[in-house]
Amino acid sequence: MTVIFSILIGLLATLGQVHAEERKGEVPDPCSGPSALLAVLDRPTVSDSACAVPQGRVVIEMGFQHANVRGEGGGTTDTYPQAVARIGLPGRNEFVFLPPNYNRQRTGSSADHVTQDTSGLSAITFGLKHELGYTRYWLGSVEALFTLPSGGTAFGSRGLGVAFNGIAAYALSDEVGLSVELGLSSQTAATLTGGERFTALISNFVATWQPRERLQFYGEVFGQSSTGPGEGAGYNADAGIQYLITPSFEVDLEGGVRLCGNLGGYTHYFGAGMGFRF
Repeated sequence: MTVIFSILIGLLATLGQVHAEERKGEVPDPCSGPSALLAVLDRPTVSDSACAVPQGRVVIEMGFQHANVRGEGGGTTDTYPQAVARIGLPGRNEFVFLPPNYNRQRTGSSADHVTQDTSGLSAITFGLKHELGYTRYWLGSVEALFTLPSGGTAFGSRGLGVAFNGIAAYALSDEVGLSVELGLSSQTAATLTGGERFTALISNFVATWQPRERLQFYGEVFGQSSTGPGEGAGYNADAGIQYLITPSFEVDLEGGVRLCGNLGGYTHYFGAGMGFRF
């Protein structure tokens, strides 16, 4: 993991140095163009895009997710509206705001057929992203996210959480791209589960295929070195499809499965959403 972080830091530093020279040349900006919204959107992947929203633009994302819960008796969790507001700032910077999600979880016991219904809001998160620059094949950025002590006792955050991520994207061809996100996170659990703090290394990998200008498929593996206080690593995978109705309006479908550990507390999920650019 240390080697991977060193490679990513070196790559991001190089991108920052070559950015000014590349912009003077004929290299097109990978975050602009007719299908740029597919590159700029964070959803529906867990990984964030390496693109910052262009200055003066606003991107709004929202969606719905239905997950099957792990554990005795099983159950389901519905999460919505998964809203994200991203505002383009000068200097290839971006401000991001994630308002609370509403979560409704239904769990049961196969022994006594009792169903428990738990609902509540998640925490508020905001942050900044800085796009370091791009070359013909590479694009890099860094971001800092802050989770406020907020939300309900079941799904909120008891204390302040922080995360620092580096994101690098590589274009294998005009249709195929790869992206890696590595970061460090310090969060607190919800009050109902003890509210203890835990630290985790974040590692996400995404592959995309864009066979047509308005159509994109993706696959992703994402995980953390710790999924909660006293818990070990957890990794999941997901895949989906994105389609541009117009250059400023996107819709998507996604599905994910647990690979190992207890990241997210589910066995599998599916979801749908949309993104807008103003």
